[in-house]
Amino acid sequence: MRRWGIPLGGAADRAAWQLGNALLGNPEDAAALEITLTGPILEATCPVALALCGAPFDVWVDEQEWTVGVTRTLYPGQRLVIGGAQRGARLYVCVAGGLHTPILFGSRSMGEPIRRGQVLPCRPATVSRRKLPDDLLASLVPSTTPVLLRVLDGPQRSLFPDEIFFRQTYTVLPASNRMGLRLRGPVRLQPHRGLLSEQHQEMLSEPVAPGAVQVTHDGQPLILGVDGQTVGGYPKIAHVIRADLDILGQLRPGDTVRFVRVCLEEAEQAGQKRDRWLRHWQVRLSLAEGAPTLLASTPPTVP
Repeated sequence: MRRWGIPLGGAADRAAWQLGNALLGNPEDAAALEITLTGPILEATCPVALALCGAPFDVWVDEQEWTVGVTRTLYPGQRLVIGGAQRGARLYVCVAGGLHTPILFGSRSMGEPIRRGQVLPCRPATVSRRKLPDDLLASLVPSTTPVLLRVLDGPQRSLFPDEIFFRQTYTVLPASNRMGLRLRGPVRLQPHRGLLSEQHQEMLSEPVAPGAVQVTHDGQPLILGVDGQTVGGYPKIAHVIRADLDILGQLRPGDTVRFVRVCLEEAEQAGQKRDRWLRHWQVRLSLAEGAPTLLASTPPTVP
């Protein structure tokens, strides 16, 4: 779809989304609701088997606290209240069988926030209590300060021959979203004089992908996210490796980051290691007892 100018889309933290689905015995690509920084109030109109996975949020059911990473059945009339994130940025509300949102271009992803009174269709189901290990949940949100992001050199790395990019700490700005994370560091990044002049910092547009670190006109980095555009004209100084892309989805305004250069072999090994880690937990959860019980063949609605 990117060849038609359509962003990648989907979950900003794919591991948290897929682990939440695994906890309910869903396919890894079952549609879920992504919550960013603060959440809505959801009321059930039928029994709904739920699992929350991702950053630790303040969550209540009928004014009683509920823990992220634990399954629960929400019965008709009960309300799920999702407050703010204690740390990290994103939480996934997964339901048994996935949300039955419309399919567009082969995906159930929606390009807009949910609205007050909107109905989210799903299958009625119940589930016994299942819980993700505390250390697994903790690993989904970076705990170090600053957060270290591993990167490969970008195609225009040679325009910035000094090491300032790797020596300073950057802060995530409030003007960040699923399209990209805007960063600010103490020293502006400037292309080498004679390689790219101040008057020509915007090059001919070329393909870009999530994880690309562009240097904008103000000399500050911008990391493209899952909803980032498919082409861009800013110099790309680096690219976040695949193993660290989920970290981008959990960064919030005020967080600090530093970049660490790795080679292609290290990036490939890190990606393979993360794939094995995720697959291990998906298989382990699929073999555990306590899978949800679907109660009907047609999907009713949950507002």
